[in-house]
Amino acid sequence: MKSADSLHLSRRRLLEMMAISGGALAASGFLPSAIAAQVASQSAGDGVIKGGTLFANVTPEPAGLVAGINISSPAVVVSSSIFDGLVTYDKDYQPQPQLAESWEQSEDGKSITFHLRKGVKWHDGHPFTSADVEWSILNVVKKTHPRGASNFAKVTSVETPDDHTVILRLTGPAPVIWSVLFGTETQIVPKHLYEGTNPLTNPWNVKPIGTGAFKFKEWVRGSHIVLERNEDYWDSGKPNLDRIIFKMLPDAGARSVALESNEIQFAANNPVAESDVARLAANPNLVLDTVGWQVPAPIFFFDFNFRRKTFQDIRVRQAFAHAIDRKGLADIVWYGLADVAESCVPSFQKQFFKPSLPQHEFSPEKAEKLLDDAGLKRGPDGVRLRINHITEVSYGQVYLRAAEYMQQQLKKVGIEMELINLELAAMIRRLFSDYDFDTVSQWYSAYPDPQIGVTRRFWSKNIKPGTPSSNDSGYSNPEMDRIIEGIQQEGDVEKRKQYIWQMQELVQTDVASINLLELKFFGFYSKKLQGLRKGPMLFYSTLADAWLEK
Repeated sequence: MKSADSLHLSRRRLLEMMAISGGALAASGFLPSAIAAQVASQSAGDGVIKGGTLFANVTPEPAGLVAGINISSPAVVVSSSIFDGLVTYDKDYQPQPQLAESWEQSEDGKSITFHLRKGVKWHDGHPFTSADVEWSILNVVKKTHPRGASNFAKVTSVETPDDHTVILRLTGPAPVIWSVLFGTETQIVPKHLYEGTNPLTNPWNVKPIGTGAFKFKEWVRGSHIVLERNEDYWDSGKPNLDRIIFKMLPDAGARSVALESNEIQFAANNPVAESDVARLAANPNLVLDTVGWQVPAPIFFFDFNFRRKTFQDIRVRQAFAHAIDRKGLADIVWYGLADVAESCVPSFQKQFFKPSLPQHEFSPEKAEKLLDDAGLKRGPDGVRLRINHITEVSYGQVYLRAAEYMQQQLKKVGIEMELINLELAAMIRRLFSDYDFDTVSQWYSAYPDPQIGVTRRFWSKNIKPGTPSSNDSGYSNPEMDRIIEGIQQEGDVEKRKQYIWQMQELVQTDVASINLLELKFFGFYSKKLQGLRKGPMLFYSTLADAWLEK
């Protein structure tokens, strides 16, 4: 077994390389017998065993199963096997053919032409064509996706000269596009089922029709999601498995037991308590993977609701930043499975990260003075300010413990913080539709380019009511907008980098958000599970190639 240090080092090496390159036992009564029964497996000539059922875990339960619309990590884990993208990515994060067989970009960067695979069908039998791509990019990706408007900002039109050719017209080179063409980011949905509807509320979001290796079969809320083999999949002979059953096991202890007993063989989203990781990693029947999340690159942060007058005073925001011990969060709450964040951009993305940024060191004394200067004096009970704080607990109790840890620290400087712990669906509604909160701690995926996952937090044009993972804080700064739009429009790599550095500087000096931690996500899977697409997108990749040893 690798030590924690060696796992950490190999993670760093992989990310630096990326920067350079650009049990199966159903619980009694859990499932209908027809589903729970394993189909007899037979070995293919190449040693791959065909058939069988993979039992996986998805936590928390997603709000929908079309990940480019119902934006959340658990939605991506399921959706990636239902939907294919224009391209997929290899272990070095280089684009590889999927729905697009080939592509070329003009020398001036003003057009990208994709040649689509012929004979691909949606799961309902309708042919997949360029019309689906055009409609999806213009109506889903650019309009409703929290990152899409930024990622595709330079795309002015989408042309479809025939059923199998798509031409993106751009104002100039857009390097970011080559990092976002996978199926759950640049989401391609069936036009014949979505045209004329609001994509955010379309009923097919919970019973999806895709082009991927597995078809949606059923979703029993609070229990399981079943995907079945797509017999008409364009990649002949795939998938290897007959079905995937994603179980919802809300208790981290139960997930640990399920992994150890082989009740589940694939578990993403930090499936067990951080305190259990070392013990499970020593289990000879399990594999701990800390690399499969390196493309998402999760950042944990503390946000203010700028609609509240109190938080429009920078001294108050600075005081919060000084009052929170980020190193304690990393070491005590996360058991070392996190690094202190020095920026909104992960430090391992060396081609974008700006070193020596202004930091707000842990100093309750500075916090007290700033609050005094802002006119928030202690009352007779010692309290200066009472606020609420939203915590999303579906991803694990560690987020509740983090909120409790910060609550204790803020209390010491006279801030009473009431914790409101919500499941994913309730949190999405309260944060992104109602904007009913004072403060919140949550994580977003930064992704390999800041334009994908970072700028959405600070761009005023990304305040999109009803859209998850958008700018819920309501932060709006004309200077920040100018910088972010420079990142979107600048085609020169070095000039664009200067804009990215300016963004990081302004986030820190304006305390637009408190960047707390770079999270080291992990997943576990059975050693009998073969054919996974290893690399920095393992847990966001299709299970088309996966198979189970006997």
